[in-house]
Amino acid sequence: MSIFEKLESNVRSYCRSFPVVFDRAKEDLLYAEDGRAYIDFFAGAGALNYGHNNDYIKGRILDYLTSDRIMHGLDMYTMAKREFIQSFSERILEPKKLNYKLQFCGPTGTNAVEAALKLARKAKKRTGIFAFMGGFHGMSLGSLSATSSKSMREGAGLPLDGVTFIPHPSGAFADMDTLGYIENILTDSHSGVDKPAAILLETVQAEGGIHVADAQWLRGLQQICRKHDILLITDEIQVGCGRTGEFFSFERAGIEPDLITLSKSISGYGLPMSLLLLKPELDLWTPGEHNGTFRGNQLAFVAAKAALEFRDRVALEQQVKQKEEFVRAFLDKEIKPLHPSITIRGLGLIWGIDVSGFTDEAGAKRMSEISFENGLIIERAGRGDLVLKIMPPLTVSMENLAAGCDIIKSSIQQVISQEAQRLLVTT
Repeated sequence: MSIFEKLESNVRSYCRSFPVVFDRAKEDLLYAEDGRAYIDFFAGAGALNYGHNNDYIKGRILDYLTSDRIMHGLDMYTMAKREFIQSFSERILEPKKLNYKLQFCGPTGTNAVEAALKLARKAKKRTGIFAFMGGFHGMSLGSLSATSSKSMREGAGLPLDGVTFIPHPSGAFADMDTLGYIENILTDSHSGVDKPAAILLETVQAEGGIHVADAQWLRGLQQICRKHDILLITDEIQVGCGRTGEFFSFERAGIEPDLITLSKSISGYGLPMSLLLLKPELDLWTPGEHNGTFRGNQLAFVAAKAALEFRDRVALEQQVKQKEEFVRAFLDKEIKPLHPSITIRGLGLIWGIDVSGFTDEAGAKRMSEISFENGLIIERAGRGDLVLKIMPPLTVSMENLAAGCDIIKSSIQQVISQEAQRLLVTT
């Protein structure tokens, strides 16, 4: 029994899927303590868009560390914070003609969601929230109330209320007029549902199985929100910071949410940081009304500013679009023909291979295990964890991107072959 199994809580999760001890990492590779390299199609669950130990960002961090600068500042004014705010405004908000104030939250994404929900309720003086089936927004009680997974919700240990779940226009509800459904709820005096303070969504459901909301549908949702005086909150924690190509995943729809949550890759280096963007008229907080000891991660500010500079220096948005075309073509030509039930979904550098149609429900798990044995780290997502989730660093080399895709293909072929043999034996 390892020291991890002996002393670490049973709550540990990812280590069960990738059971080696990791020691080093660089760009798109993780190295186990025995020196074996693994191609990373996981990227710290989306926290490492710029790769492991990005040299440009690391240089800025090291400069800061060796100069005895402020390391902990709560929400006091610091140079590191000021420089990040200036850079974020000049490089992201102003070019996109977006007008938001910045709120620095506790160090994880769920806290930004908590802040958004609290502020929406405060602003609209209503308690209800609409969220979508399949959505994931965090594990603290407020954000968990807007997360639909039954197993995750059961961990709360008490009733989670205040949220009405709306069918997402995907899967079993792909052909449903979900916008019409929302409109009917809001206008029917007998719907039994009160008007919410806000509607919360991911424009791409990541943990929910890589379900991409249509741009026209997103515009229609924003119209409903404006018509009924409801705030629109987009959760950009996993699919923002360039994951879908543009910095924000909602940009492709031309919408402008009232509140935006950011975390994971906003820090650029895997450091804890979360951020809430809010329309200026919604800044109704009293001082300290939403606070936290580590809402001023100075190293994260330094890394985040460097990440924004790095994006521009290497034209990262264009890189993502080029790599998107490679992945899209590979999945369509090499993966989809392998089995009639395979479904492909995604955009940018977040893609899902849905194998829920396989007769063997353990197929996706074995594909992930075989991939890991062959040197690839790939996560599963969606209902029943039946979707292989491709999410490499945005800086992944074309060589390792292609090699990782080849490993996925091989793992799927092996599972299909094993399933065919099993069915042959049973018949």
